[in-house]
Amino acid sequence: MYPLLFRLVLSRLDPERAHHLAFGVIRALPPTVGRAVHRMTRADESLAVDALGLRFPSPFGVAAGFDKTGAGIIGLHQLGFGHVEVGTITARPQPGNERPRLFRLIPDRAVINRMGFNNDGARAAAKRIARARRRADRPVIGVNIGKSRVVEVDDAVEDYLESTRLLAPLADYLVINVSSPNTPGLRGLQELDRLEPLLDAVRAASAGTPLLVKIAPDLDDEQIAGIAGLAVRLGLDGIVATNTTISRDGLRTDRSVVDAAGAGGLSGRPLAARSLEVLRILRRHVPSDLCVISVGGVETADDVAERLDAGATLVQGYTGFLYRGPFWARQINRGLARRR
Repeated sequence: MYPLLFRLVLSRLDPERAHHLAFGVIRALPPTVGRAVHRMTRADESLAVDALGLRFPSPFGVAAGFDKTGAGIIGLHQLGFGHVEVGTITARPQPGNERPRLFRLIPDRAVINRMGFNNDGARAAAKRIARARRRADRPVIGVNIGKSRVVEVDDAVEDYLESTRLLAPLADYLVINVSSPNTPGLRGLQELDRLEPLLDAVRAASAGTPLLVKIAPDLDDEQIAGIAGLAVRLGLDGIVATNTTISRDGLRTDRSVVDAAGAGGLSGRPLAARSLEVLRILRRHVPSDLCVISVGGVETADDVAERLDAGATLVQGYTGFLYRGPFWARQINRGLARRR
């Protein structure tokens, strides 16, 4: 039914409005309904993964960007995701960029976004995450933090530390996002001379919470190897690869539609090849026990299995949710279980 619903209804709605409608339904699931849904969607026990000192019921989770504020953690878990990465959260509340800021490229099963880290700040998110943590039926909760837009890049370390102090005690793992293309200057923090003091400071302030860094697919291979070496040297727990891309190469969508969408990060199927390539580069440069979370362009159980076979510890998705519907995680989990 979902492909028909998407074609006839959802594809005609403004993408951000459609997202808010879907997210509202996920948040509003009554407890009895949520438990019934989870009985249908939860992963087979054979899929459980031990990583970051945690037990993940499935290797497949939802990437940062879907639940920006921590309001939908339990609902997403009930849909079958093994972990939920909340965010990106900034220390200060911010509305994000002007609308429209989310665009579908349906022939490519892709999305362009320039949301701009719209969220209501770390303090508000901390309250929601704390409530979710008290639930016995919660998933593994990752928290993704980024730079507040009003903070200059030279002052970024203290801004990240403010979020870290509020959120690290509540997170099962913490991700430092230095790779979104939608916050001016942010990607410059991937340069090693800027990245090292940031990661070192956050690691010291995170009080033992597993710490990962999220990188862009648009780095060259040498830069990726450099960040991998830095992560190992600083004792980080992992790397998330990758964020969205600024590339528009190889798209099937009409060029006029792509140009009209304008600037922003591209996610979905066109990112799959580069995301897989980055995963393989990382695995050549980090120890086998370092957690690598692969994200970008996965849509089917075969896609997820390919990432796991290539060395991913865990896999995340987001854009496929839009094209596959609410039982997407269930489809992935069942497909992975059949391969065992």
